[in-house]
Amino acid sequence: MSSQSVHSPLEQVRDLCILRLSALGDVCNLVPSVRALQTAQPELKITWIIGRAEYSLLEGLEGVDFLVYDKKTGLAGMAALRKKLLAQRNGQPFDVLLHMQAALRASLLSRFIPARRRIGFDAERAKDFQNWFVHEQLAANPRQHVGEGFLDFVRHLGVQPGPLQWGIPLPQTAVDEARRWQPEDQAYLVLSPCSSNRARNWRNWSNQGYAALVDYAYENYGLQTLLTGGPTELEQETAKTIAELAKAPVINATGQTSLKALLCLIRDARLVVAPDSGPIHMAVAMQTPPLGLYATSNPDRTGPWLGREFVANRYPEAVKHFLDRDVNQVGWGQRVRDPAALDLITQEDVQQRLDAIMNSKEKLA
Repeated sequence: MSSQSVHSPLEQVRDLCILRLSALGDVCNLVPSVRALQTAQPELKITWIIGRAEYSLLEGLEGVDFLVYDKKTGLAGMAALRKKLLAQRNGQPFDVLLHMQAALRASLLSRFIPARRRIGFDAERAKDFQNWFVHEQLAANPRQHVGEGFLDFVRHLGVQPGPLQWGIPLPQTAVDEARRWQPEDQAYLVLSPCSSNRARNWRNWSNQGYAALVDYAYENYGLQTLLTGGPTELEQETAKTIAELAKAPVINATGQTSLKALLCLIRDARLVVAPDSGPIHMAVAMQTPPLGLYATSNPDRTGPWLGREFVANRYPEAVKHFLDRDVNQVGWGQRVRDPAALDLITQEDVQQRLDAIMNSKEKLA
């Protein structure tokens, strides 16, 4: 990556704190910003305040001290975190706080973090009044991918990022755990069919569509499908239904792997199939082609950072059909709040993207 100039603001920064609690995909997209800062200033001390699940994904990241905040602990947890920070630092504030989560809970937590400089998003990206909680705001940079938005913090400190780097560590225990689920002597794809279940935030494709894709991948490319996901009832039932509908053999590891083991499974897979959710971004971090399914959210903003050519993208059609507008006439983060939007993604769309991946390199460049 490109080096710092002698006059760069980062050269006067001894330590900084990153505040980004969630979600899994977002913290994956933030790692290249950490690597860019470390490349520019190898002696920089970085502390990252992060959520519990997100920490289990990134634990061991070289050169980063993590502090976990559990949102269930509320204000008491925020006060306890401040007390811990002050004790660790002998009462000294951080040189810089990078407030990289524009959400009210995170902004409240930011006031418990001692820092001389507090940097947040520009006006357009500073949701939930984040601008009230910072001293400096980024230069406006509209219509960027989420990962590029994080790199804007790096640029604000005078660093011009180079090629994207992740290097998320995978301990041997995770490798061994993953091996128990991997098919022997057969290429496989990882299918993570469910996104997080939020009110009026529909992202999941049909079980019938997924099952047909399982059969298509097996019949045309000899790919076995490994189903993954969390332990929720929705994810368990979805995986069970897909396995029952598919004619091809399926390995169902849903709710039975750690996040580190899932990273290993993704690393060794031929591709990952998922809606707008964490595994798509985990795939990019592992350089595995991401077949994302997007209709209700904009893949140019929240899709895979690399390999976006492999996305089955019906977002422009959904905006036109359900909002009666062109995609360039709606806000960059505009969602289509109608479950019928997912029906715009056809079986042919997904099969064509699978074909494109199978005719491409095995790893992302």
